[in-house]
Amino acid sequence: MNGTLLAAEATEVGNPAVNIGIFGLFVAVTLVIVFRASKNNRTAADYYAGGRSFTGPQNGTAIAGDYLSAASFLGIAGAIAVNGYDGFMYSIGFLVAWLVALLLVAELLRNTGKFTMADVLSFRLKQRPVRMAAAIATLAVIFFYLLAQMAGAGGLVALLLGISSSAGQSLVVVVVGALMILYVLVGGMKGTTWVQIIKAVLLIAGAAVMTIWVLAKFGFNLSDVIQGAVDRFGEGGEALIEPGKQYGATATSKLNFLSLGLALVLGTAGLPHVLMRFYTVPTAKEARRSVVWAIWLIGIFYLFTLVLGYGAGALVGTDTILAAPGGVNSAAPLLAFALGGEILLGIIAAVAFATILAVVAGLTITAAATFAHDIYASVIKHGEVNPDGEVRVARITVVVIGVLAIIGGIFAQGQNIAFLVALAFAVAASANLPTILYSLFWKKFNTTGALWSMYGGLISCIVLIAFSPVVSGKVDPVTGASLSMIKNTSVDFAIFPLENPGIVSIPLAFLLGFIGTHLGKKDESPEKFAEMEVRSLTGAGSEKATVAH
Repeated sequence: MNGTLLAAEATEVGNPAVNIGIFGLFVAVTLVIVFRASKNNRTAADYYAGGRSFTGPQNGTAIAGDYLSAASFLGIAGAIAVNGYDGFMYSIGFLVAWLVALLLVAELLRNTGKFTMADVLSFRLKQRPVRMAAAIATLAVIFFYLLAQMAGAGGLVALLLGISSSAGQSLVVVVVGALMILYVLVGGMKGTTWVQIIKAVLLIAGAAVMTIWVLAKFGFNLSDVIQGAVDRFGEGGEALIEPGKQYGATATSKLNFLSLGLALVLGTAGLPHVLMRFYTVPTAKEARRSVVWAIWLIGIFYLFTLVLGYGAGALVGTDTILAAPGGVNSAAPLLAFALGGEILLGIIAAVAFATILAVVAGLTITAAATFAHDIYASVIKHGEVNPDGEVRVARITVVVIGVLAIIGGIFAQGQNIAFLVALAFAVAASANLPTILYSLFWKKFNTTGALWSMYGGLISCIVLIAFSPVVSGKVDPVTGASLSMIKNTSVDFAIFPLENPGIVSIPLAFLLGFIGTHLGKKDESPEKFAEMEVRSLTGAGSEKATVAH
């Protein structure tokens, strides 16, 4: 049976029993790993930072596992298959962002902090208000990121089991959320890290196999793959190889493109679940090695997405992808089915499912650490809490975050998950990055500037998202179906025209931090800044502070 015929039958992808069997095997193996890792969770440092026992290559692979989410595999492949050149923007943006993280924040954060981003931001400022603001910003970023992963899980499993009803997909989201809660409750950061390492290796290997397979079908000629996608698209297919198919028709769409790029490139350096990974290594040198390894692995993977996206367009077809359960996010699984039938589909889908589980576990452990360490221990208890009590609160937080993620994931079904992640990047770049950079590099920066920057960036970003076409009013011009989170097409309160608010909220956050610093009370400490500067640049004193904590 040829690939074209398989693709035509892709609405009934594979054998549900085979798919569930491979899923179950993978979940069982990873749960065993998590349970084994959990035996060493004795302290807060074990639960939050994996005992700081991972090497640079191990942590770099885990970072790749954390970063290469469902958005990277499912969302970007679908975006390239449907929108061609413009879809590849996500790959470029996500990869270039790592240079910002490597050059500006990775080593400095590792030297200055303990467990969370708020440790850095509050180092030389007033502890309680800054920790509270940083924690709220962190939880907001994580919520948006979790929406994407949950939406991806619902669409993926719905595709594999032939579930087209929203109720069935909602049930899938509930199951994923329950598994996520179990992973994090039991394994903590150490268990989560090992799952991410395994997942990263499997994901990159699976993408490599599919890439080579696609290229082999076209004589290992990338130009032929791209031409195949253009030919399969039919009339107007040339738009797949030219800029502007998604972001070039109007001035607004061009601004959308610029705003998206700004959010993607600056967002990574403010992602709390990625920043927290730098605390799982013992030294600053290992933190640098982590990022170098991560850049190589992530870069290679994003090159694969170009072949996978155009390969899906050539072998499956845009119409088939958009008509399948999960919509644009189904491109990679449908391509696997077209290439290798139900076995390859089951394997690739299991890897994609593991990708979602590992990423949501990493997000959830970060959210739990943020609430327990920054809000409960430092703000509510004024630092007077034993590590066991802090970890207990973290475990309770895991359950609460899991339930909220399930509810949000149900509402986010049908959205392109690469796009949803871009919203999380916009929140991170608006609420976190300006304050991180000001704290590390500006001697006069004070508490007022930090609060203005974080709250101003966060509130402006979320308000603009709420009043954008993402939430209401966006309609498919062909079918008339709603493309927004609110599915009732009669509801339209989109007064902000851009779908990503980064171009407004990021500069505004930098400006508010600057104005707040000059208008606020001068509470900065030259001695504290000098200590922070020495520690961030040399690492001197950071190990002692970590042990003391």
